[in-house]
Amino acid sequence: MPRIAAPTNAAQREQTQRKILNAFGELLFSHGLPGLTMTDVARTAGVGRTAVYNYFADLEQLLVAYALDETGRFVTELKTRLAGLENPVDRLTLYVRAQLEDLTRRHLPPGPAMSSVLSRESFAKLGVHVGELNHLLADILRDGIDQGYLPASDIEGLAQLIHGSLTASASRGSSTTPDEDRIAAAVRFIQAGVGAAFDDDGRPVTVC
Repeated sequence: MPRIAAPTNAAQREQTQRKILNAFGELLFSHGLPGLTMTDVARTAGVGRTAVYNYFADLEQLLVAYALDETGRFVTELKTRLAGLENPVDRLTLYVRAQLEDLTRRHLPPGPAMSSVLSRESFAKLGVHVGELNHLLADILRDGIDQGYLPASDIEGLAQLIHGSLTASASRGSSTTPDEDRIAAAVRFIQAGVGAAFDDDGRPVTVC
């Protein structure tokens, strides 16, 4: 039987680009960014090195494309999940847990922390998704304060502290299975840090 190829050049290009992005993600997870080369990506993707350069000029451009793809998908899924919760403390818990679980799978810093591994110009390209994450978290914190579930605080400063804690707490193990103990500890730490309180059954209660 003849090999079934992509029906169009556009579809073929999309398939090749997806293979490159997936290969980059695998290598980023297994080896980390330091020392990673385009040759490594090409070998893992099963394409020629020239083919990789046809899509991405350098490793930073590839990293930006991968981050945009992964972060965009994450933001869309997170918004859907958050829409199903009303209590702001429950939404904050979901936000923190989802971020840490996602970091375990793809080994990228939370959106705002990408500035530490990208040039200013490249980081600016992530601005839309980074801004969405910041707005999501700020809205959760604002609702928590307005509804009395969190004490009054500087929302922008609090959001920065939370994202810093997420960066520090991200699981960097060799398994794709989230480290539940570490994630649970990080969730409790952030809940305590923002001043959330719970009843004996673990339900959020108002604090003011």
